[in-house]
Amino acid sequence: MSAIIGQKAPNLQISEWAQGAPTNFDQEKDHIILVDVFQVNCPGCFMNAIPEAIEIYKKYSSDGVRVLGMATAFEDFDKNTLDNLKMLLNTGEVIGDTKAALSQYGKIKDGKLSYKIPFPIAMDNLVKTAGDASYEDMVRFIRPQVPDFDSQPQERKAEIIQRVRDYMKAKQYSAETFEKFGLRGTPSTILVDRKGVLRDVSFGAGNTESMIKKLISEG
Repeated sequence: MSAIIGQKAPNLQISEWAQGAPTNFDQEKDHIILVDVFQVNCPGCFMNAIPEAIEIYKKYSSDGVRVLGMATAFEDFDKNTLDNLKMLLNTGEVIGDTKAALSQYGKIKDGKLSYKIPFPIAMDNLVKTAGDASYEDMVRFIRPQVPDFDSQPQERKAEIIQRVRDYMKAKQYSAETFEKFGLRGTPSTILVDRKGVLRDVSFGAGNTESMIKKLISEG
């Protein structure tokens, strides 16, 4: 079942909880849940999104807001691994593009993060792919990212399909949560209200804090 805004949120698909007690949407009744979705090899995740999630955790935990982290992988499968996630959480050490970018901006010391992530963090469930996808699978993948795909000229649709076919052939794994929620990249956020209803899915910088304030005010 794919996630649909305004309907009950399907549970996160998790391979392992790397930090904190295991939980999921169906176990967090009466809580507002913010899931910060990131990749270990994602500079923007560590420059902006994760620090923002930490601030929300600090400011709104007493208002019934639960913040969870979800590490995923839709590229760089040799870097975005469970082992590198555990190393990050246990030692603060970052890798790859994240390390290069944070070093450039003076955001790390001795290759390590200057902050600790305080909330539970899981690893998305990665499933080995065969590399071949049906037309229906490709269209299902495209629509969240290109909402007007069906109204595109036939030639343009064929170009998009070919790009997705090439991407899927090169893809080693499918990240189940990433795909179930139709995410377009990292960082992304998933927001679920106190009744377990999916209220928002956002890619990149958004107005997460204002949406959380609104959900808090709903009681």
